[in-house]
Amino acid sequence: MAQSIKLGDDIMKIVRRESELQSRSIAGQIAHWVRIGRAIEKSGNFDHARITAALVGDIETTNLTDEEKDVWLDGFVEKMGRPGSDEDAFFARRRQLGLGVGLDVAGNLVREKATRNA
Repeated sequence: MAQSIKLGDDIMKIVRRESELQSRSIAGQIAHWVRIGRAIEKSGNFDHARITAALVGDIETTNLTDEEKDVWLDGFVEKMGRPGSDEDAFFARRRQLGLGVGLDVAGNLVREKATRNA
């Protein structure tokens, strides 16, 4: 039975482009990549536990194979793109104080007016 999943726009853009280049349907391209990813994970050159250990800092990335480094980098970039609870609290406090909370597209500091007294 077919199942539906949600994928981000950034991923779908890549899937659409690659499916056109490879003359596959979108579903066919995703299925192809799933089979490749599964084969890589089952190969002797790839250990997901080692990648997870590197992501949490338990082992050095220099101890990973080239294939593991590629997957580690994807995971690292994804993790760095999501703020942690400490970062959320930090920027919430800055917003309360009316301090800078980021940069606009021109590189100028963005401030938010204080919503209450600190």
